[in-house]
Amino acid sequence: MAGVLAGDIGGTKTRLALVEVDGTQATITSEREFVSADYATFDALLAEFMDTAGTIQSAAFGVAGPVHNDTVHTTNLPWHIEADALRKRFGYANCHLLNDLEATAYGLPALQAKDLFTLHAGKPDAHGNRAIIAAGTGLGEAGLFWDGHTHRPYATEGGHASFAPRNPLELDFAQTLGERFGHVSWERVVSGMGIPDLYDFLLARQGASTPDWLAQAMQTEGKAAAISNAALAERDALCTETMHRFVSLYGAEAGNLALKTMCSGGLYVGGGIAPKIVPLLESGPFINAFLDKGRMRPLLEAIPVRIILNDRAALYGPALFAARRQA
Repeated sequence: MAGVLAGDIGGTKTRLALVEVDGTQATITSEREFVSADYATFDALLAEFMDTAGTIQSAAFGVAGPVHNDTVHTTNLPWHIEADALRKRFGYANCHLLNDLEATAYGLPALQAKDLFTLHAGKPDAHGNRAIIAAGTGLGEAGLFWDGHTHRPYATEGGHASFAPRNPLELDFAQTLGERFGHVSWERVVSGMGIPDLYDFLLARQGASTPDWLAQAMQTEGKAAAISNAALAERDALCTETMHRFVSLYGAEAGNLALKTMCSGGLYVGGGIAPKIVPLLESGPFINAFLDKGRMRPLLEAIPVRIILNDRAALYGPALFAARRQA
């Protein structure tokens, strides 16, 4: 049984954990969560954790950003991280950096049935490539190539591909965002920042105003959380419309990813948003948009779609990756 340090480095929060690995089983023995923006560098954050962690031989970290040669500039943080520098400073025998969605892909074997929620059953004997899409602070996407014997995860930056509007309203939305930000990516639309922008767009389009109770909730809960919570409670019609359109957009890009990776073995929906809005995701717009690909609809109907309910998959993955390289 191998013990390793695993990390999930995100734009909003960073989680570090000590993990015992036995085959594909990962058991977290210690875990801490940090507010990423509170630290000027990842080194400073990691040093705080290492003060009480003891001796660690192997470490691996999933990072929200493109990783090249075990080096990454984080997408939503001003951090530059180098695995070799971490290895030398903290005395690790091995240290690895993975894209965050690639890391989650490595964690899939550690998940149990209770960690997944089936949105669309697909074919019962589905096999082949897999893919993961995950909306949170940003939008991550990764694939798992089936080589005939095992799945081999690989990173993408597909969330930064250009947004493709499907109707006049979405085209107006894209133009509104384009005037503010220039390039409009799928991440700009399907993420925690996309929900408030979509709400504001629909609010202005209807010439409406935010109710006082909702404005207060936005102040205390955060804007995206307040909108989604109001939709889940069916307390505000505009919030409900916002979230129905959001999950439809999410499903549309999930379908795009499924086609591009030919993930006949299944599509997994991860990230921080999906587990919080399961009733909205299963209400229809997500799968309807996922399947709405013209002549490719029969292909997509055969693909199982599952929500990852256990957010520790993002820690299991780096742990399994590091343990295999430690063996």
